[in-house]
Amino acid sequence: MIEQVYQMTQNSNHTIEKVIADEIVHYNHMILAKSEGFLSIGLDEQEIHEYPMGTILKIPKGIKMNVKNLQDETLELIVVKAPAPGK
Repeated sequence: MIEQVYQMTQNSNHTIEKVIADEIVHYNHMILAKSEGFLSIGLDEQEIHEYPMGTILKIPKGIKMNVKNLQDETLELIVVKAPAPGK
């Protein structure tokens, strides 16, 4: 088998999991209920901004994040760090 296969949790329960964590990329999967996570985000000293479903954010390396899910719906989120931290 040439490929490597990874599985993500598929449910609506609180989940934070590293799906891939190697020397090239970190790929994290999160499922967050209201007030737990990312739909609303403040970067460094900025005020919090809200983003609609399907939005992709490219955030520069080293930026501090203040993250919240202020909506009623459960939020499912993918975080990709590339190159992997420390590289």
